This record gives sequence, C-alpha cells and structure tokens, in this order.
Amino acid sequence: MTITRREFVAGAAGTAGLVSMPCVATAQQTINLTIASSHPVVNMWVAPMKNVFQPEVDRLLAAGGKFKINWKEAYGGTLYKFQDTMEAVRDGITDIGFVGTLWEGDTMPLQNVTYFTPFATNDHKLLISIFDKMTAENPKMQEGWTKNNMVYLASSVTDPYDIYSNFPIKSLEDLKNRKINAPGTSANWLRGTGAVPVDGALTTYYTNIQTGVTEGALSFAVGILPTRVYEVAKYITRVNIGSMYVGGLAMNKSVFDKQPKEVQEAIRTAGKLASQKHGEDISNRVDSAFNEMVQKHGAILTTLPDTEREKWIKGLPNVAKTWTDANGQAAKDILKSYFDALRAAGGKPGRDWDKEIG
Repeated sequence: MTITRREFVAGAAGTAGLVSMPCVATAQQTINLTIASSHPVVNMWVAPMKNVFQPEVDRLLAAGGKFKINWKEAYGGTLYKFQDTMEAVRDGITDIGFVGTLWEGDTMPLQNVTYFTPFATNDHKLLISIFDKMTAENPKMQEGWTKNNMVYLASSVTDPYDIYSNFPIKSLEDLKNRKINAPGTSANWLRGTGAVPVDGALTTYYTNIQTGVTEGALSFAVGILPTRVYEVAKYITRVNIGSMYVGGLAMNKSVFDKQPKEVQEAIRTAGKLASQKHGEDISNRVDSAFNEMVQKHGAILTTLPDTEREKWIKGLPNVAKTWTDANGQAAKDILKSYFDALRAAGGKPGRDWDKEIG
C-alpha cells in the first residue's frame, strides 16, 4: 500500500499528540513543548530557535516564577523533512517549528512575494523588518498563518542568492540546458535563461550535484557553507538575485491558545528577539562564509558581469503579474506594500515589479 505525504503527516500528527501531551501547565507549573525543524541547528533559520528563542522564553518565564518549559527538541529533520514544515506545525507533529513558506506556494501564497520579485533587494535586515511589520498589520498576511492553525512568531530570511555550480559561468549562455536546483517558486528566476530548474533544498543539494541529478544550485552563502556544497560545486558566481523571505518560526495555534497569558506573551516576545538576532547573525556570517569557502576550501569566486545580470533581469517574464493574477487583489496589495517599504527605506529594486502588474 502506498502512503501519500499528506496521509503520513496526518497519521504522524495523531502519534505526536500522544507523546507531546500535556501541553498545558501541570500542577508543577511545567509545560511540555516540542520544538523541531527540518534542518540542523547549524542552519541559519534554526540557530535562532535553539540559541535565542528557547533561552529567552526560559529567561522571561523564570523572571515571572510561575511557569517553566520542559523542551523536547527534535532538530535536524528527526520528526519531518523540508517538504512538510507547514503540515508539521499545523497538525501538531511539533508544537513549535520552522515553517518554510517558500515550499507552500499553494497554501501560503502571499508569503511568497519575494520569490516572485527577484532582484528587488539584497538587504536581509530590511526584509525582516518589512515582513515582521506586514505580518503584524496586514490581516491577509496574518490569515496565511492562522487559517493553517499557526501563530507567527519570527521571520526567516536569506542573504542574497547566487549560483553554486560544478562548471564556470561567465554569461547566461553558460546556463543553457544546465540542471540547476531551484527551491519552490525560485524556479521562476531561471525562466528565459535556458537552465532547467529542479526542486530541492539545502539538505539535498550536495547529493543531487554529487550524483549528477543537478549541476548546481541557486542558493546563498550562509546556507551553503554548513552543507559543504562547495565540495561538489566549486564555482561560485555572484549574481545578487536578492535576499528572500523564506518563512518563519511558528507555533501550533491550538496549542498556543491553551497556554496561560504569561506564557503566550513570553513566546511572542522571544519570537521578536529571534527575528532581530537572526538578521544580526546573517550579517556576521556572510563575509566569513565566502572567505572560508574560497580560502580554506578552494572554491572559485567570480561575479556575473553587469551586462549579463541586466540581460537576465530584463529577460525574465512578468512573474510578479503571474503571481498577482493567481492570487487576486490581496497579492496586489502585498506587492505594493512590499515595494513601497523597500523604496521608503532607500532601496532601489533592480526591476519595478509593482509597476508592471496593471
């Protein structure tokens, strides 16, 4: 009998409900919570969960003296893989977890605005600020989380995307007929280049390239370094496709709603700190990641010529309009809000996607 991914997730949710109970305060004022991820703690999106979020929740609750969290940690894909991050939190496989909205184009489309507007900004800290604010203030952005039984806690973003390949790239011509890992909706960025997009994630790139399934990946330095993809793809071509919003830290809403108010407030406050520290962490990691890959491991770093980059940008079809046409007025509003915020902060998008949707 073949079991589908959705059936597996639903079944696992029931099992998890048995092992994670109770999720409310006991007589000992201890609350059992499972926190999990599809990626290891060294990953840039997961590190703030373990190193910032958990300690801050513990600190805030210790100051109040009434409650204590008994954390059950399941990092590194021990409960679920990257394809199931949203389902895992939504269905209670974990109480708290990283949710990769970049893989949820159908269920959480509005959260994917950056993936349909490449070359918009390389400022990861600005992205965090914009998305924390939009999620807090825009009901449609909030709905993307709440309708899937989740409470949004913190943003997860990337440093700028480039190309990591096992062949040199000096022009767009070099990409023709090359198989490139492009996660989720980032496959759109390769349209018009001649490259063949193949879905994947940081956890699959190394094996994919090593075994010939692909010849490279669209990715970012801070994520690539711990995966050692540079060992099988030594050519790093700086393209600066942009920093991207990939999702965030979230909590199962049914579990969250059962918590005492003091615990809810501690969780939300710790989430805000995790967002802030996530941005700082990326800034600290980016230059050292490139230096280590090149100086210690022999990666070859080049930059795509400006003329070729501009050709890439102009040659892309109007992917933003495709996205807004599919998702209606709410998507148009989010796109406008996003680009208004970028420009208000002094950003200069490589392409004014918001002005092309009509």
